[in-house]
Amino acid sequence: MRVGTAWMVLLVAGVLETVWAVGLKYTHGFTRLWPSVGTGAASVASIVLLAIAVKVIPVGTGYAVWTGIGAVGTALIGMMWLGESRDVVRLLCLGLIVAGVLGLRFVSANGH
Repeated sequence: MRVGTAWMVLLVAGVLETVWAVGLKYTHGFTRLWPSVGTGAASVASIVLLAIAVKVIPVGTGYAVWTGIGAVGTALIGMMWLGESRDVVRLLCLGLIVAGVLGLRFVSANGH
């Protein structure tokens, strides 16, 4: 797998992490069948794609980027659709996470 492809796989894995994290809200403690099934499927797919990506990308970088995408994505969905706080300090902190994720991507040796 090429490095660019591994980064795209990692991006999809991070988006799926956001899906399952938000999905947890709708499972009601895994007592609702279909939200639980969807959340579980997104979780497994996310972890499988992460495992594929870290065959090429260093595991520390890959994991940090994966969790960063998931954290920022989940927080943004919470703010946009779930009525969570849009406090300026919270937004600044999310910006720091994005800066860290981008920094990891661009300072990785030889792009991986």
